[in-house]
Amino acid sequence: MQETKPARIPLVKSPDFNKKILVVDDESAILQTLRFNLERSGYAVVTAGDGRSAIAMAQREQPDLIVLDIMLPVLDGVEACKEIRKFSPVPIIMLTAKDQEIDKVLALELGADDYVTKPFALHEFLARVKARLRRQNSIHTEHDEAISLGAIVLDPSRQQLTVRGNEVSLAPKEFGLLRVLMENHGRVVTRQTLLDKVWGYDFEGEQQTVSVHIRWLREKIEEDSRTPRHILTVRSRGYMFKA
Repeated sequence: MQETKPARIPLVKSPDFNKKILVVDDESAILQTLRFNLERSGYAVVTAGDGRSAIAMAQREQPDLIVLDIMLPVLDGVEACKEIRKFSPVPIIMLTAKDQEIDKVLALELGADDYVTKPFALHEFLARVKARLRRQNSIHTEHDEAISLGAIVLDPSRQQLTVRGNEVSLAPKEFGLLRVLMENHGRVVTRQTLLDKVWGYDFEGEQQTVSVHIRWLREKIEEDSRTPRHILTVRSRGYMFKA
């Protein structure tokens, strides 16, 4: 019987040479295909087959990005994402199935940065990886002055947020959302603008994704996230930051 070769797409080398990606999936065919194409694009790749191994690999290997399947043995991808977020802001792209809508939303709430729905085209997957790393690079290279509005101080150069005198930890996408809103203090920022500036590209389920991250951000900076005073929803238009 002929050996099955992994699917491939035309080779396009990534400018992110030496970036390390952790791919986690219990299906060997998917794992092999993703590893093969990521390595052909110039990335270093490490792999794991279950959620608990993913956590250990994330701690040991310090990857620049994690691709994490939701359905995993030992510990599922949602729980693994939650645990990884306790010690690392590394970008996480979840792999989901079409019938995993609830798990997908939960993963975003727990800190995933993006998701790709199976089955997916390899060129779409690689574009997501490239875009996520590009957004991460831009976050680290920006060196603007701190933005101080009332009791909230955001320092982009140090990637630091202080709320009412207390330092608050934010994931990269949360930091980007808050920065855009604070830079446009008192003005409505549309969901599309947030997508363009923070995500940098369009993807399936975008409106829901913005809403999920805004809700999570409110839980971190508002005294009562159910009645927000700083990040306000402007119905049918977007969001506004008020000091």
